[in-house]
Amino acid sequence: MTSTTPVVAPVRGRSTPGVLRSPALRLIGRRLLAAIPVLWGVTLLTFIVVEALPGSAAQQLLGPNATTEQVAQLEEQLGTNRPMVERYVDWLGGVLTGDLGSSLSDQRSVTSVMGSAFGVSAELVLLALFVSLALTVPVALLAARKPGGVMDRISMAVSMTGLSVANYVLALVLVWIFAVQLAVLPAIGFVPLGESVTENLRSLVLPAISIGFPLFCFYTRLLRADILEQMQGQDYVTTAKAKGVGPWRVLVHHAFRNSLFGLLTIVGLNLGTLIGATVIIEQIFALPGIGRELLQAISNRNIPVIEGIVLVFAVVVVIANLITDLLYAVLDPRVRHGST
Repeated sequence: MTSTTPVVAPVRGRSTPGVLRSPALRLIGRRLLAAIPVLWGVTLLTFIVVEALPGSAAQQLLGPNATTEQVAQLEEQLGTNRPMVERYVDWLGGVLTGDLGSSLSDQRSVTSVMGSAFGVSAELVLLALFVSLALTVPVALLAARKPGGVMDRISMAVSMTGLSVANYVLALVLVWIFAVQLAVLPAIGFVPLGESVTENLRSLVLPAISIGFPLFCFYTRLLRADILEQMQGQDYVTTAKAKGVGPWRVLVHHAFRNSLFGLLTIVGLNLGTLIGATVIIEQIFALPGIGRELLQAISNRNIPVIEGIVLVFAVVVVIANLITDLLYAVLDPRVRHGST
C-alpha cells in the first residue's frame, strides 16, 4: 500500500493571515522607528535656527518703543530668558505627553492655533494633488502613445513653460487673468466647506492651480519618459504585442502600471516641497491656512507655534512616505517589504 499524507487545510484566522500581514507590519514598525530620530533632528534644528535669529519674542510683542526693563519683565513672564537647552527639553517632554505648548502671543494652545488652519492647508494640498495627477495621467499616456507627435510636442512645450515659471509668479498671473480681467474667480479670501461647497471650491481653484500646475508639468515629463522606457525592449511588452494585444491595452494595462512605481515615489518625495509651497501661496490668496500661522510665528519669534507646525509637517511627510511604500505591495504583490 502506498502511504498518503493527509492534506490539512489552513485554519482560517490563525497562521495564514498572520503570515500575510507580518511583512507590512514589520515595514510599518521599521519606518516608524526610523522616523523618531528624523523628527527629533528636525525639531532640534528648527529650535536652534529660530534661536539664532536676532531679536526676541518679548521685543516683537511689545514693539520697538518698549524699554529694556519691560522686555526683561515680559521675557521673565514668558520664560524665554531661560537657557535654550532647558526650554527645548521642557518642550520635548511636553510633546511626549501630547502637549505642544502654548503660543507666546496669546497663550492659546498650539493645538488650537493649528486646528482650523491645518484643515485649510490640507484641503489645498489635496486639491492641488488632484489637479496635477488628474491631468498628468491622460496627457502622459497620449504623449507616450506617439512619441514626437503633435500631442507629445504640445505637452513638452507646456511642461517646459510650467517648469520655468515659479508658482508665486503663476499665482499673480492667474489672479490678473481670472480675477481682474475676467472676474470669474475670487482673488483673495476663503469660504469654509461647511458654508458652501461651491464657493469653497471657487476660493481654492486659483491657489490649487498655482501649486498643482508646476507639479503636473514635472509629473507628465517623468511619467511619459518612464512609459516609453517600459514600451521599448521590455520582455512583457514584446510578449503582449506578439499575442496580438492592442497598442492601447499594452500601453495602459502593462507599461503604465509598471510606470506608476516611479510616479508614486516622486509624489511621496515631493510632498514636503508641496507643503512648503502652500506657505507662499496662502499669503498671496489670503487663505487662513497653517502657512500664514507659520509666517506670523516666525515674525514674532513664537517658538512653540513654529515647533508645533514644523513637527506636524514632518509627521505628514513621514506618513506619506510610509503610505507610498505600502502602495508598492498593492501595485505589485511580488514586492516583499519583509526583506527590505
